[in-house]
Amino acid sequence: MRVWVLLAAFMMASCGAKTVSPTFHAVENPESLSVWGIIHVSQGKLQLGEGVLPYALNTPLFTDYAHKLRTIWMPEGTAQYREDDILDFPVGTVISKTFYYPSSEGEIVLKDKGLQSVTAKAGLKLSEYRLIETRLLVRRAQGWEPLSYIWNAEETEAKLTRIGAIVKMSLADGDTLTPFNYAVPNINQCAGCHAPNNTTRVLSPIGPKARHLNGDYTYADGTMNQLDKLIAAGYLNDAPVERPRSAIWNDNVETVNARSRAYLDVNCAHCHNPVGPADTSGLHLNPENQSAPHLGVCKNAVAAGSGTGGRKYDIAPGAPENSILLYRMKTRDPGAMMPELGRSLTHVEGAELIDAWIAGMDEVCE
Repeated sequence: MRVWVLLAAFMMASCGAKTVSPTFHAVENPESLSVWGIIHVSQGKLQLGEGVLPYALNTPLFTDYAHKLRTIWMPEGTAQYREDDILDFPVGTVISKTFYYPSSEGEIVLKDKGLQSVTAKAGLKLSEYRLIETRLLVRRAQGWEPLSYIWNAEETEAKLTRIGAIVKMSLADGDTLTPFNYAVPNINQCAGCHAPNNTTRVLSPIGPKARHLNGDYTYADGTMNQLDKLIAAGYLNDAPVERPRSAIWNDNVETVNARSRAYLDVNCAHCHNPVGPADTSGLHLNPENQSAPHLGVCKNAVAAGSGTGGRKYDIAPGAPENSILLYRMKTRDPGAMMPELGRSLTHVEGAELIDAWIAGMDEVCE
């Protein structure tokens, strides 16, 4: 057993918290989330199971202003480092993502612009938050399998769903209250994001790439680079000293271009890449693409249909108000909005970033 797991167990026990050992289910899909032991409720808090490592992405995917507690757990084996792709995780790996909101009362949840405020180093105090769902990606012998669990109103357990759900809520932002429908995906919709190759349709995680994990995280025992933490925990083989790093989308110290490309990478590139589900659009938002036409600059829409909003180019340099890309980010029309899945609200701050990025372009469309 890994030394750090024992240390974590000792620390939890010393605080009076219940320790739970995760279990890998190679075939069956438990009806209750707690059976996995990845996360559990104890002493009014959402706690991590033994050996479960939390993580965050430098720039996270936007999902209706939900906060996300992300975790990785492996019963044995070690992930292999890959420079520009998802880390190569061994069979048995369970990746979880729990969606929650700062709560007010009833169906009202609070908007908090700090989308990466999750640390979970001392557990998540449930009296202050509303749990919505927990998604698992389980690495079985035949590949990755997605599972979705919906939390009950008492926040004591989450139950497996295969058909998804619509959760009606209202987002409070100061004095503004915006009703919205939070969508828990059904089993088929998971492939809409997690099958980044439109030919093979093989399911895969999206976030845990070296460039997204190459940043600090505040753990129970202090702040540490996440890749170094994975190595120290025995979860990752040695990674090179020089590693790619994506920008933090809302860190003004970094350039608008770097932040915008990171935002489009994590929110859009799993579909908008040369082999992705949106390959016919000709819009490639993966970071290695530096081609202006494939980036959308002065490019006519190929497959947007009525989703152009009457605009001519995917990106009209210097004119964000004339750019299809920004229109589709801002609209809440289900037939035109992007991403197609995972949101019903507009990410106002994300749209402002892309607006500034396009406004600063000086190319001229012929």
